[in-house]
Amino acid sequence: IIKSPKRVLELFHKVNERLFDRSSTLKKEELDKWLKENAADLEPHLIKIDSALWEEAQNFYKEFDQRAKEKLKEIPFAMGGGGHYPLLYFLVRRLKPGVVVETGVSSGFSTQAILKAMQINGSGKLYSSDFPLFRVKDPEKYIGVLVDEELKKDWKLFIEGDRISLPKICSEIDHIDIFHYDSDKSYKGREFALKTIAPKMDKKSLIIFDDIHNNSHFYDYVRENNITDYKVFFFINKYVGFIGELS
Repeated sequence: IIKSPKRVLELFHKVNERLFDRSSTLKKEELDKWLKENAADLEPHLIKIDSALWEEAQNFYKEFDQRAKEKLKEIPFAMGGGGHYPLLYFLVRRLKPGVVVETGVSSGFSTQAILKAMQINGSGKLYSSDFPLFRVKDPEKYIGVLVDEELKKDWKLFIEGDRISLPKICSEIDHIDIFHYDSDKSYKGREFALKTIAPKMDKKSLIIFDDIHNNSHFYDYVRENNITDYKVFFFINKYVGFIGELS
């Protein structure tokens, strides 16, 4: 508490949201059924868009995945896995965004993918929101532990949790080209994030939501806002939601 009172407040919000979270509008079996019926096979779609670039993304994935597994063996506790980082690499390389915002860094799978693609592009800035682990000594040093040092010049990391970090990020930028959400899995947490970033988004902005099988937030969001340009992808035993034009 003495070291970081703001983090204690953020932890309180996290606990409160999990205990008193908004209920899903669908039962688990109904949501699972909708996800399975709407899940698309990503690879053929990306090959059709740009087969050479997708091959590049796959090569990045294979090389980095092996290196990351070796690095994570050195850490004495389990850390969260990555989102659909081959897709993130592909999108950043293809669209060459000026600003990408992500929530949920953990060990840094998605962060590395975004920053590596930006390095090759020669442009772009990544803003990330995360929250240190509890019951771990010096938890800050593990955030983004997989990210290459040479890539960090294009990265700004905020570690006070989404409720504090996202407003700070939005105060520093004019526009978000790509938003990747992979932090608080609660319904209310996702609602807060989208409400906060909304003024910085436009019709060309892309939204990628990880773990949309946790609750019906993504399902409800696309319907309540009459969004038709959305897709659902399956990646390593979980579902990813995508909003925007993927071409």
